[in-house]
Amino acid sequence: MTVAITPQTTTRQELVDRVARLRRERNAVILAHNYQLPEVQDVADYVGDSLGLSQQAASTSADVIVFCGVHFMAETAAILSPDKTVLLPDLDAGCSLAATITAEQLREWKRQHPGAVVVSYVNTTAEVKAESDYCCTSSNAEAVIRSIPEDREILFCPDMFLGAHLERVTGRRMHVWMGECHVHAGIEPQQLDAERRLHPDAELLIHPECGCTSSTMYRMSSGDIGGPATVVTSTEGMVRRAAASPASTFIVATEVGIIHRMQQLAPQKRFLPASDAAVCGYMKMITLEKVAASLERMQPRVTVDPAVAARARRAIDRMMAVSRGEVAAA
Repeated sequence: MTVAITPQTTTRQELVDRVARLRRERNAVILAHNYQLPEVQDVADYVGDSLGLSQQAASTSADVIVFCGVHFMAETAAILSPDKTVLLPDLDAGCSLAATITAEQLREWKRQHPGAVVVSYVNTTAEVKAESDYCCTSSNAEAVIRSIPEDREILFCPDMFLGAHLERVTGRRMHVWMGECHVHAGIEPQQLDAERRLHPDAELLIHPECGCTSSTMYRMSSGDIGGPATVVTSTEGMVRRAAASPASTFIVATEVGIIHRMQQLAPQKRFLPASDAAVCGYMKMITLEKVAASLERMQPRVTVDPAVAARARRAIDRMMAVSRGEVAAA
């Protein structure tokens, strides 16, 4: 007689307990981006944007960093903490924006503009950061641009929407790489208009990477958009604004994962995605099961070639110095 064996199903709580035990045993810290799955955000020691995650990676005393984000973020952690073990629970978690420029393309661009200052968004590979003078995130990009002397030529890559936004708010003319995040670029002005009509009292929060940012900023300046505030800011800026604003309803124009954190910080408020389709498949590749498996196996590990890391570190350190209010000349 053959006895069928029914496989045991691991409950969510069992996974949470397993992650907690392994975190203690490995002396690990779990960092999660705002766009991660709610279940991953809930077990993280810190949830935030790229700048905050970089700061945490640089300052942690843990032996192991489990980076719940995408590949370039784990690379940045490895650059900032070369003596730590950096784990990325799924190595296939990439970034469509980072893939729009390679180190060789940037080197060719630099040859066309000798002496220009290169500012690269954090959504880039370690090799691209190594060819850059400054790194930046959406929360400190304006400060980085303003820190560069006005007589210096600037090459900004790879996000064209963030670049256009920075030109508007700083008044600087830059050479901007024509790259985009497929998720943010897919949020269109028509979607915002439809949501505003349905919810006329809602405050609008827009990430500067969005394809709708340029037209929205133009319409704001021309008086076409009235009513509650429209705020263009980073993911962390959105979270802070959602908690501090007197508004009770918000339309959120960025990746939908951030709404989980907003609801936790302001449970009495209502948060509506500008587009239900604004989902980054790469960010959603990391699951609670993969976090547990990564801690158990201590794999997959992300490392960066020491020569590349040393050059990339200069650009990242300049970014961090500007965020601290220090002068960081290229």
